[in-house]
Parts: sequence; C-alpha cells; structure tokens
Amino acid sequence: MDTKKTRGLPARLEGVRRRFQNWRQARKSRSARIPDPLWAAAVKMAGTYGIHRTARALRLDYYSLKERVEATPAATASSASPRTASAAFLELPSPAWAGTCECTLELEDVGGSTMRVHLKGIAPPDLAALSRSFWGLDG
Repeated sequence: MDTKKTRGLPARLEGVRRRFQNWRQARKSRSARIPDPLWAAAVKMAGTYGIHRTARALRLDYYSLKERVEATPAATASSASPRTASAAFLELPSPAWAGTCECTLELEDVGGSTMRVHLKGIAPPDLAALSRSFWGLDG
C-alpha cells in the first residue's frame, strides 16, 4: 500500500497492516489462508475503526471481515446491549407544576356584556365552545 494511503492510519491499525504485509511477503503460496491471530487482530481493529476502513487498510475482503466481526461473541454482545437499552420504555412522571396552571379568560361582546373565567389547577376546558356559547353562536 502506498505511504500516501497509510499516512493517515492510526498507529494501532498501521501496526496490524504491517503484520498483514509481512505475512503476505512470507507466505509460500497465494492460496494460503490468513492465520487466525491475524483475523482476530483485524476483527478487533474493525470494532474500533469500522469494517470498511479496516478492510481497505489491511487489503481484506469487506464481506469476509464483516462475517467474522458479526460471528464474534464480543461483537454481538456489545452490539445487542445498546439496542436493548435504547428500546426500553421509560415513563417520566409529570412535573409537580404541570397540574398547577392558572389562567384568566375574559370575554366581552359588542353589547358590553363581559364574562371572566379564572382557571386554576385544572385542565382548561374547550375554550372555543365556551366562547361560542357566550356569543350565542352555538348552532
């Protein structure tokens, strides 16, 4: 791999990349399988730096690395726990001040009649229906 491409790699990933490079140079045939310790290091790097970045840096097949990452018990346990935690329902109690609302509604029609409604500590009624009733518009 060019030094331009590896220049931005984190030190740990660069170390594993060199291990893969040394193994590739020392292997006797191209069909030799990657040893388990190298796969384990690749899976660990994928857990830290992501599958795509690791596969590209180590010159591995993305899908082969992905399968190994998903088959790792530590990866499945760590990926399952955040999903479980985020899926939990958490009911929050309403704050104490929510039931102590207070408002005053003042209505006045063209004839000078007024109505004042003072609401304290209860949910407001249907104010539109109340004002229609006051103005004689319910129909």
